Amino acid sequence: MSQLTKAEVKERVCRAIEAAMPRLMDIAETIMAAPELGYKEEKTTALVQQLFTELNIPFTTGHALTGVKGRLKGKSDAYRVAMIGELDAIICPKHPRADATTGAAHCCGHNVQIANMLAVAIGLQAEGVLAELNGEVVVFAVPAEEYVEIDYRNTLREAGKIRYLGGKQQLIYEGAFDDIDMAMQMHVETATTATGEMGLGSTSNGFIGKLITYQGKAAHAAAAPHEGVNALQAAMLGVMGVNAIRDTFKESDYFRFHPIINSGGSLVNVVPDYVTMESYVRASNVAGMIEANKKVNRALKAGADAVGATCEINDLPGYMPMRNDVTMNQFLKENSIPLFGETNVIQGAHMAGSTDMGDVAHIIPVIHPWVGCIEGVLHGANYKISIPEVAFTKTAQALAMTIVDLLYGEAEGAQQVKANYEPVFTKEEYIRLMDSISEAQ
Repeated sequence: MSQLTKAEVKERVCRAIEAAMPRLMDIAETIMAAPELGYKEEKTTALVQQLFTELNIPFTTGHALTGVKGRLKGKSDAYRVAMIGELDAIICPKHPRADATTGAAHCCGHNVQIANMLAVAIGLQAEGVLAELNGEVVVFAVPAEEYVEIDYRNTLREAGKIRYLGGKQQLIYEGAFDDIDMAMQMHVETATTATGEMGLGSTSNGFIGKLITYQGKAAHAAAAPHEGVNALQAAMLGVMGVNAIRDTFKESDYFRFHPIINSGGSLVNVVPDYVTMESYVRASNVAGMIEANKKVNRALKAGADAVGATCEINDLPGYMPMRNDVTMNQFLKENSIPLFGETNVIQGAHMAGSTDMGDVAHIIPVIHPWVGCIEGVLHGANYKISIPEVAFTKTAQALAMTIVDLLYGEAEGAQQVKANYEPVFTKEEYIRLMDSISEAQ
């Protein structure tokens, strides 16, 4: 029989999180000062392990190289809910807090995620709380959400250290989500009001990653260009070919293609014979991603055919489109309204960007709210936390209270979520689809 009412449990959780705010801000600042890119988060994972130890949270390490998985045990292990924080930074060399060597910066807000993950743990460790929860809470620090340094990660894949380039993809493959029933995480975004907003997660694009190589023939660019084959011209024609077919993509698929050139030639007086590019092909659904990718590949290769070059395309599994669980979102909404005010709890629209939380969402129910608490733009040099009480207290309180709704009593909330959720894939089906992307060259 419960010793505390659900309202009393939530009150204790919220008080503990509020009291921890100065410490949470210090943790976020420590991570901000030492940004690390995906699968390289050695300092950050060490800090998380230190903090878990201080909080007496048992944990395991080495998940997708740098991930740390802690456990808070309730009165049973009937259900397991994961609170996720991401370890990695983005590349933004012009941000004032960027690493001078790598260009990495936490203008992605992942340091805030780690602070929120720890805040939820601190809240749930308040006296008597875990004894009222019919399940286990997994606090999970995960690597490599930002899909960057594709060449580097591909070398890890080729060396057998990882199978997939995204952290949660790799964790799914390793079985790290096999014992988790549902999961949640937060993300920051630009605030539109002075007091901040809770943006309930909606949908987003998925994508296929691409490494593209054009091979031509070198020659003197002025004296004998007729003896060369210009790989840079091939690449530009390929990109123009994609632009020429943009009107063939359905608006409802939210198609995106945005390449960069990593290598475009060596000397100005030599016909470029080797050009490398990276890009994504994004769309709002799996079928749209695959069909769009075929069209893009055809156009890219046509650029090579036009000048007599060759084009090699290495397609890599990107991220699945995002989908938020309706039942969990409703719990989050109800817990957010007292904290943010009803007008500042909003349902988010479709986002053309991507996150590997979408991969998890195709296998188990998840929520991924976007919290307005920054000024400037996400991934931009002017990114800055502007509403710290939202970033470090209110958001964590709303998420922790949602976990209480899921696991309190006989875990009726979790039972409701599981009853209403239909997975898109089993883990095995997901892995087959991911592998088929690379195999369909």
